[in-house]
Amino acid sequence: MQIFRGFHHPQLAKACALTIGNFDGVHRGHQAMLALLNNEARHRGVPSCVMTFEPHPRDFFAEQHKKPELAPARIATLRDKLNELAACGVDQCVVLPFDQAFASQEPQAFIEDVLVKGLGVKYVLVGDDFRFGAKRAGDYAMLDAAGGKLGFDVARMNSYEVKNLRVSSSAVREAMGRGAMQEVAQLLGRPYAISGHVVHGRKLGRELNCRTLNLRFSHWKSAASGIFVVQVHGLTDQPLAGVANLGIRPSLDPTDVNGGRVLLETHCLDWPDSLGAEGGYGKIIRVELLHKLHDELKYDGLDALMQGIHKDCDDARAWLAARI
Repeated sequence: MQIFRGFHHPQLAKACALTIGNFDGVHRGHQAMLALLNNEARHRGVPSCVMTFEPHPRDFFAEQHKKPELAPARIATLRDKLNELAACGVDQCVVLPFDQAFASQEPQAFIEDVLVKGLGVKYVLVGDDFRFGAKRAGDYAMLDAAGGKLGFDVARMNSYEVKNLRVSSSAVREAMGRGAMQEVAQLLGRPYAISGHVVHGRKLGRELNCRTLNLRFSHWKSAASGIFVVQVHGLTDQPLAGVANLGIRPSLDPTDVNGGRVLLETHCLDWPDSLGAEGGYGKIIRVELLHKLHDELKYDGLDALMQGIHKDCDDARAWLAARI
């Protein structure tokens, strides 16, 4: 999949079949939409294209109004969203910065300048609640009417349901907030995972004889948090079982090297000797969060923290033994 920041690129296809959205999580509803998009693109002989936004529009308005509570908890990082879009067979993705200029754009200008002149759309697929343009004044009817005049087809896809539950990013966030990871996996069609480069931390795990693999979650508000049973992919041929803390680590000094950032710290239950002490750094790994053990806890000192870690490891081994 080709990825473009903005749409002023000579490598961008001159025409496309397009869908537009935030695609946070790329859940099963998104996947159904992308399958339809790919099919329509093939029929028209043009590449399929996704337009998405960074930051999330609600992040922008939350900052603009100084109300951080309006920002949605983020399911996936941009890296993981793009990986999942590619896995769904999308040919190209245009990531647009959602800023004041974009938020102020009139709906008709968006259609003419972005969709027609910028992307050469031949087909546009949107969700049943799609709105666009300044003050969300644009809707499906306006887009459909413009398509008839400007020479592109427009289609709308209804909600996607699994077991009578409407699949949406909001539903995924709600399930993640409850720690219902099996329900999350049903909505996503796969286990929830976070990927990225392993970064350096305080090396506290070495002092506690509990080495960790650290991934930064590149958003200040993650939809999930707590202690999880996980599987780590990307270090060896087989996934490695582990325990992970996703959050801000309340037991640690906030001035540490990753202080204040959401971090995924993963301890592998059995560290392969072949990797050596430094074997994880710099590698790109994917950590699947299979089961939530409990919320983050604040421990009184390193001894209490170590006891908590040992209990989490024992509980993770027991959970895995009952299921694998």
